[in-house]
Amino acid sequence: MDFQLTEEQLEIKKWAHEFAEKEIRPVADEYDRTGEFPWPVIKKAAEAGIYSMDLYMQSQQDSSGLTLPLVMEEIFWGCAGIGLSIFGTGLPLAALANSGSSEQLFEWAPKMFGTPDDPKVAAFAVTEPQAGSDVSSLTTRATRDGDEWVLSGQKVFITNGGVADVTVVVATVDPELGHRGQASFIVSKDDPGFSTGKKEDKLGIRASDTSEIILDECRIPLDRILGGLEKLEGKLERARKGESTGRSSTALRTFEMTRPSVAIQAVGIARAALEFAADYAKERVAFGVPIAQHQSIQNMIADMAVDVESARLLVHKAAWLAASGQPFEKAEGSMSKLKAGEVAVSVTEKAIQILGGYGYIKDFPVEKWYRDSKIYTIFEGTSEMQRRVISRAVFGTA
Repeated sequence: MDFQLTEEQLEIKKWAHEFAEKEIRPVADEYDRTGEFPWPVIKKAAEAGIYSMDLYMQSQQDSSGLTLPLVMEEIFWGCAGIGLSIFGTGLPLAALANSGSSEQLFEWAPKMFGTPDDPKVAAFAVTEPQAGSDVSSLTTRATRDGDEWVLSGQKVFITNGGVADVTVVVATVDPELGHRGQASFIVSKDDPGFSTGKKEDKLGIRASDTSEIILDECRIPLDRILGGLEKLEGKLERARKGESTGRSSTALRTFEMTRPSVAIQAVGIARAALEFAADYAKERVAFGVPIAQHQSIQNMIADMAVDVESARLLVHKAAWLAASGQPFEKAEGSMSKLKAGEVAVSVTEKAIQILGGYGYIKDFPVEKWYRDSKIYTIFEGTSEMQRRVISRAVFGTA
């Protein structure tokens, strides 16, 4: 077991950190205040190669699995909202790569990213007003009408939902089969019947677009179903006979794959708060000495440091397992997501406490990091759902 990063990995980490320091942090507060989508930063990221299919392809060739986590930790150290705007396309890309045909991947992946001169983003639409963690309760329907699919339903809390050119939509084809009767579809923003609704005004990650999607008898060609029609019909037939369909739904598989990537985002936030709080403690004087010399502050910083390191190690192990083609037999993906999300909340809260009143005002960044951190215990599987997955792995009932 070797924890030493290669020279190439160290260069990648440095490259991402410099981008975050020069291009993200200086504008993070403004985008947090306005809630505008950071297209100028996306363009710079595309020009630099941080927002590109090439980065994802490079990460797939890395046997350690650490290329993407190293980059993402640095970017989210810069700003979680802007980071999500840059990396939000990774979720629909994962769904496309995991469940789509090679022809679909070659056709649609480039459309998800656009070009450095004209970057695009994509979205993955699962959540509905009455179906969040319980993906088996989705009511968005997809029915076949000749050579077209007709999609009807409402999706909410969709990352990039209001700005995406391409959206992968999870819908129910046969409601009697629960999640086994679901399929995923590729929808363009120009397809008839597709529209965006309310843009959410959020507590944190405010630079990231989170919007509602409306499918009002949205018509798309028959070949837009991920994996193809023949694959769907075979899956439905096996499900109706009570046979195993072999794999979980596209939504669940996608979330399983991306949990370590989401977890490392939270680690980036936590690390930013730890570093800032430690620097502040060395400068802030109370009772004649820097507060870093007070044992209570030392204890808090120590706990924060241990938690950040523990969360990062869980992420790196899960990423390595995925890159090695090994399953998450102990729910390692969920472990990393659970630990990192809750660490981000606790570490940013401690950072506020160390800064005292200064931590509570917008002149200092820790209150923003605290607001940004909370979503990591909620989206892409709540902490409660992660505990459920982990407990099933422990009891052997997964």
